[in-house]
Amino acid sequence: MDPAQAKLGQLLFYDRILSGNRNIACSTCHHPDLGTGDGLSLGIGEGGVGLGPDRTAGSGDDRIRKRIPRNAPGLWNLGARDITVLFHDGRVSVADTFENGFNTPAEERLPDGLDTLLAAQALFPMTAQFEMAGNPKENEVAGAVHDRIDNAWPILSDRVRFVPAYAELFAGAFPHVESAPDITISDIANALSAFIISEWTSFDSPFDAYLAGDASALSSAQVAGMKLFYGRAGCAVCHSGPLMTDQSFHVLGVPPFGPGRTRPFDPMVRDVGRMGESDRLEDAYAFRTPMLRNVALTAPYGHNGAYPTLEGIVRQHLDPVRGLDTWTPERAALPDVPWVAGTDFIVWRDAREMARLRAAVTLEPKVLGDEEVAAIVAFLEALTGATAQAGRLGVPASVPSGLPVDVIRDP
Repeated sequence: MDPAQAKLGQLLFYDRILSGNRNIACSTCHHPDLGTGDGLSLGIGEGGVGLGPDRTAGSGDDRIRKRIPRNAPGLWNLGARDITVLFHDGRVSVADTFENGFNTPAEERLPDGLDTLLAAQALFPMTAQFEMAGNPKENEVAGAVHDRIDNAWPILSDRVRFVPAYAELFAGAFPHVESAPDITISDIANALSAFIISEWTSFDSPFDAYLAGDASALSSAQVAGMKLFYGRAGCAVCHSGPLMTDQSFHVLGVPPFGPGRTRPFDPMVRDVGRMGESDRLEDAYAFRTPMLRNVALTAPYGHNGAYPTLEGIVRQHLDPVRGLDTWTPERAALPDVPWVAGTDFIVWRDAREMARLRAAVTLEPKVLGDEEVAAIVAFLEALTGATAQAGRLGVPASVPSGLPVDVIRDP
C-alpha cells in the first residue's frame, strides 16, 4: 500500500471525527491491544465510555440504546485479493448487482472511486446508528442516515476536509486531490483500507514458517493438531486454502443472545445470519467462515462472541447441538447494561426459535479426546504472527481533529 495513504488512514482510524457525535472511532471496537477487536462478546458502541472489557454503557441521555448485535471481528488480512465477501452475514461482497462492482446495503447509492472491497466495507460502520452514527436528532450525520444512507457521507467528508492538517495530508497522498474540496468519502475509505491492509497483513506465524520449509517451526503438539485440523477433525473443510476460509456460510448452532440481527420486517429478537441478507430460507442461521491468522488474539469467539476460549469454540464445532445445549450465559462477556438486560437472553424462551436453530445444524458430531482438542488449540496458537501485536505504524499519539485517542490504560 502507498505509505502516505496508509499513514493518513492510521490517523482517520483512530480519530473520532468519523462518528456522528465525535465520541467513538474505528479503533474503539478494533483496537490492536485487543487483537483488533474489543474483547467483548457484543460491543458497546455509540454512547459508551472506555475501552475493551472495561467499556461501560454510558449514562443519562447519552447512554447506549442497545448492544451491538454481533462480535467485532479481527482485521487481519482483510485486504487479500482473493477475498470476495465481508461481514458475518456477507452483506458486502464483490458483485455487479448494482453496476458499481459491489453488493452492499447502499445498493446503487454506493459512491464511485472505491479501490477495494475493504474500502467499501469501511463506509458502513460510520452510518450504523448504534456503532458510530448515533441516534436521529442527536447529530447531523444520524439525521442524514435516517433519511437516506448516502446523505451522511458528504457531511463526514466536510468534517475531514475542513481540518487543515487532513487537507494537506490528502493532497500529499492522493494525486487527484489538489485542495480540500476535492476530498471525498471514497478517499477517506481508501485511506482507511490502505492503513488496515498495511498494518494488519499477517504472514509470519510459525505455521507460515513451517509451510516455507522450516520443520522445526511447530512443536510436536502443534504438528499433531495440524494433522487433525487438515484430517480427521475436518476443520479444513471450511477453513481451507491460504486464507483458511472458504468464504462461505455455515450453521454452527452458536448459542444465541443479544438483540440479534434479522430482516427489517421481522419483529423477533433473533439472528438469522446470512438469511437476513439473502432472504433465502436455506441460509437461516448461517454465518461466514472467518479467517484464522492470529485467531488466538481475537477472543471471544463466534459471530456473537459466545465462547471466551479457543477450546470452547473448537468443541462447538465438533458437536454443535451439544454445545448449544450445554452452554451457559456466564460465558458471554457482556458489560452490565440494566436497561437492556431483559432482552439479552430472551430468545431462549422462544422454544420454536431454538428448535429451528437446532434443526438447521447439519454438521455431524465428531468424537475427539481431550488431548486431541488440546492439540488443535495448540495448532491454532501457531497461527499467531511474530509481528502481529506490534503492528507497523502503531497507535498515534494524537490525531488532527484534536479529539482523544483510544488507549488501553494501565491498571
